[in-house]
Amino acid sequence: MKTKFVCLMVVLSLVFGICGMQSAQAAQSYQVKKGDTLWKISKKFRVGLSEIIDANPQLSNPDLIYPGQEIHIPRLKSVKSVERQVIDLTNQERQKAGLAPLQLDWQLSRVARYKSRDMRDTGYFAHRSPQYGSPFEMMKSFDVQYSSAGENIAVGQTSPEQVVREWMNSPGHRKNILNGTYTYIGVGYAKGGSYGTYWTQMFISK
Repeated sequence: MKTKFVCLMVVLSLVFGICGMQSAQAAQSYQVKKGDTLWKISKKFRVGLSEIIDANPQLSNPDLIYPGQEIHIPRLKSVKSVERQVIDLTNQERQKAGLAPLQLDWQLSRVARYKSRDMRDTGYFAHRSPQYGSPFEMMKSFDVQYSSAGENIAVGQTSPEQVVREWMNSPGHRKNILNGTYTYIGVGYAKGGSYGTYWTQMFISK
């Protein structure tokens, strides 16, 4: 199994900057239908099960939901828009190099989003998370299957264009982006915390 990760830190005004996701997101309402489970609902809306549970503290037992019950679905539209831009820019760079585009894996993006939030909330900048371990251990704990994987992380960038440009100007990050073995990508963007913004790219082949 091949694994690779690279980090990029930018110093701005003598402090490290970070790009990221809003700590609180608005939610939409969904009425439970017959046969629904939170897992099925999470798949329907492409939102993590744990994110739905966190958005519904009124559920005393997440395994027991009933038709007609109202469930709150976290809205991630603005965050996903930024993440989508990073993916599009990454694929533009791959196209220039004659490589096939990476496909978005929403579950992998969910893991990358958790990684960016984890760095923001726990106050670290590294590939190894105090809570989740290495990127590859983290992917496995979220049931992401892969034959090879890589990770890029960055802090301090204020736009998708800037972060992709700086990754491309860094040999290690560029190598991940232009790795012809990878077929899927997930991007996580998190805003807030001590430094402001955090970015994570995760790559896999299956």
